[in-house]
Amino acid sequence: MKTHTGTWLFTPPLKDVSRETLRLMSEDVHDPWESDPRVSAFFGDQYDTVAAFANLLAKHGTERGLIGPRELPRLWERHILNSAAVAQFLPPGSLVDVGSGAGLPGVVLAAMEPSRAVTLVEPMERRVAWLTEVAHSLDLSNITVVRGRAEEVADRVKASVVTARAVAPVAKLVKWAAPLLIPGGEMVLLKGRNAEQECEEAKHVLRKVGLRAQVEEASTVEGAEPTRVVLLRPGPAS
Repeated sequence: MKTHTGTWLFTPPLKDVSRETLRLMSEDVHDPWESDPRVSAFFGDQYDTVAAFANLLAKHGTERGLIGPRELPRLWERHILNSAAVAQFLPPGSLVDVGSGAGLPGVVLAAMEPSRAVTLVEPMERRVAWLTEVAHSLDLSNITVVRGRAEEVADRVKASVVTARAVAPVAKLVKWAAPLLIPGGEMVLLKGRNAEQECEEAKHVLRKVGLRAQVEEASTVEGAEPTRVVLLRPGPAS
C-alpha cells in the first residue's frame, strides 16, 4: 500500500528487494535476545512497545533500506539495547534525536519514556515517512517528526538534550546540533571505539560552545555488549 505521496507503507515492490533480503525473508531468522526474559525485565512496562518497534524493524527494515539483512539476527543487542543504553544518562526535559534514520535511538527512547517529548529530525523523505508510520503504529503521541538537517531546523526545534547515533564525528555533530540545545542543555551521543579520539579532535569546537566531553561505557542486560557513550555537558572543555 502507498501513501498519497507514493511512499510505500511497510511493503515495497519485490523487484526493489535484494536477493539477500529475499533469502533472509524466507528463512526463520532467530535473534537469541528476542525472547530472553532479562530483556523484558530490563524494559519493564514499556517492553511491549519496544518489542513492537523491534518487530517492525525486523520485518521491514531491510526492504526499506534502514538496516542491512545481516543485522537481523543481532537486532536486539546491536540496535535496540544499544540505543536503550543511553537512557540512564538523559537529563530531564525534551529530547531531539538528530539523523534519526530507522528510529535509533529516538524511537526506543520515546517508547521507554512516553512522558518525554521526543523530536526526530531526519532529512531523507523515505525515512521521515517510516518514522511517521512507526510513531502512528506504536501510538507514540510523544513523538514529533521533523524533516530537515539539524543545522536547518535550529530556528524551530529546541530541546534539553540532543542524541545521535552513527551520524558524524563529534566535532561535526557539535557544530550542527549544539544550536538545538536550550541554555544548559546536553548532548548524549552513541559512539564506538574511537570515542576518546573524536573528543580530542573536537576540543576546540567544544571550547567554543562551552561543552566538556566525558566518555562512559553503558551496560544494559548482562551478557550484552556495552555501549560507548559520549556525554557533552556545560563546562570548560577538558
